[in-house]
Amino acid sequence: MTREPSGPPRNRFDRPVVGWWRARLALLFAAAIAILVLHAVVPGLFKVGGHWLFVPAAVVAVLSVPTVLLLPEWWFEVHRWEVTDAAVYVRTGYFWQRSKMAPLSRIQSVDTVRGPLRKRLGLATVTVTTASVKGSLKIEGLGEERATAVAEQITRATGAGS
Repeated sequence: MTREPSGPPRNRFDRPVVGWWRARLALLFAAAIAILVLHAVVPGLFKVGGHWLFVPAAVVAVLSVPTVLLLPEWWFEVHRWEVTDAAVYVRTGYFWQRSKMAPLSRIQSVDTVRGPLRKRLGLATVTVTTASVKGSLKIEGLGEERATAVAEQITRATGAGS
C-alpha cells in the first residue's frame, strides 16, 4: 500500500464474481426470451404478437450462450482495484473501461454490502463514499473476508478508525 499506480490497479476481483456476472446476464437474457415467448404464445394479450416472435426469441437464446460464457471471463481480466497510501483506485467497464480514484482525504464513509445471491457466492461489495458529486466508488467482486479486510484497511488509512 505504498505506491501510486503507474498502470492499471493491480488487484483482481475474486474469482466467484464471474459466477455473479454470469447469473446476472443469464437472468437478463431469460427475461428477454420470456417476454418474446409470452408475446408469441398470447398474441391477443398485447398489441404486438404472433408466432413470428419465436424467431427473435431463438436468436436471443443462441446469442445468450456465448455471451453468458465468455463476457464474464473477459470482464474478470479487465476489472481491477487497489488501495494505496494516497487513494482507492477501481477500473471497471464492460466495453468501455472506466477508471475511478478516490483520494483518502476525501473519503467520508466505507460500507460493506452483501445481498442474498452475492452472499451465497461468498461475495461482498465495498462502497467508498467521498465528498464528490461524482458519487461513490464500488469494489463489487470481493470475497466476504477480503471485503471486510479492505474496508478496515481503508478506514484505518483515512484515520476514521482512530
